[in-house]
Amino acid sequence: MEGVTVRSTLETVFRMESARIIATVTRVVRDVGIAEEIAQDALVAALEQWPRTGVPDNPGAWLTATAKHRAVDLVRRRETYARKLAEVGRALPEESYDPEPSGPGDIDDDVLRLVFTTCHPVLSAEARAALTLRLVGGLRTDEIARAFLVPEATVAARITRAKRALAKAGVEFEVPYGAERAARLDSVLEVVYLVFNEGYAATAGDDLLRPGLCEDALRLARGLAALMPGESEAHGLAALLELQASRAPARTGPGGRPVLLADQDRSRWNRLLVRRGYDALARAGGGRGYGPYALQAAIAACHARAGSYAETDWAVIAGLYGRLMELAPSPVVELNRAVAVSMAEGPAAALPIVDALAAEPALDRYHLLPSVRGDLLARLGRADEARAEFARAAELTRNESERALLRGRAGESGESGGPGGVRADRDGRP
Repeated sequence: MEGVTVRSTLETVFRMESARIIATVTRVVRDVGIAEEIAQDALVAALEQWPRTGVPDNPGAWLTATAKHRAVDLVRRRETYARKLAEVGRALPEESYDPEPSGPGDIDDDVLRLVFTTCHPVLSAEARAALTLRLVGGLRTDEIARAFLVPEATVAARITRAKRALAKAGVEFEVPYGAERAARLDSVLEVVYLVFNEGYAATAGDDLLRPGLCEDALRLARGLAALMPGESEAHGLAALLELQASRAPARTGPGGRPVLLADQDRSRWNRLLVRRGYDALARAGGGRGYGPYALQAAIAACHARAGSYAETDWAVIAGLYGRLMELAPSPVVELNRAVAVSMAEGPAAALPIVDALAAEPALDRYHLLPSVRGDLLARLGRADEARAEFARAAELTRNESERALLRGRAGESGESGGPGGVRADRDGRP
């Protein structure tokens, strides 16, 4: 296998396996910063060996085993780790590595421990999100910076400080119990949601979807729901991700071009995931007791129940967004509500809502704001204004697939391609 091909394969495997490798090593060394360094050492070792020996039959197992052996060697070299070495020796077979989850509902326990570790309250909310996206989501620092609209140096500093803070505080690598687990739940749910969102609609790059991130987030959400069956929002998040993931096969067309919700072939939606989403939503409770994630799942369920785009109950969806605004108000939720209002009552009713959002600093460079406004103007017959809005949205997005679609909309004569112009099938909050 040629060197370039080996490197490409290794990069793909490492992105898919890095969370499990880091989690496995953290169980040995009890320090997420050191664990990430050892995982990187295993990557370097593969870069040196695989071009000569070829890619192993199970490259993930090779990387995990190599990283674990280096971790055990490190523990052995440090006298201060003597006691821990005895514990490691009893608990970990030298030759073993953690296998793949055995089924779609299973989860790697070490990865779950890693999520709870990176979401420890000793860290700020921003640091938790950045560190988890880095270690669990496998995102690069520049990708995280783009997702949060902050400089790359800011994200890098947050991650470095977070690792030091966890080490200084002596945070245990474990899934906490009782009140401590409940105290971390909101942060854990949020970062799992962020990992899924980056996979479902990539912030930047050539591809709209990053399926590996979606799958990781789904496993985590399912594991959290199983771990905490009495927590409504754990089931709400699981329901949301199942229902959103069900649309993935229909969200892109030839060449990876985005397909708007109005144009999607619903026969391609994954009905197994839809059923799993319905079941999880039922476990989340109902009525006014829904939390923010369950409300978003209820919105996604409305889309799933509609036999076609024309049959969607937009009035119900607009009402659900109104309730979401009461619980978790944000400009993005209000923008989504405007889209639903435009479909239930017409574009003229929604345009004032969107115009009012123009003054929101958080949406200043958010490409979906001009995209939605462009769609409303197109439906009102104001073609020239619509083209200008789509062109602005194309300039703001960092995803090449979306940029191509928006430029196409800008070149049209004002015909509507579905609410929001881009990503109209994404129900969510920032």
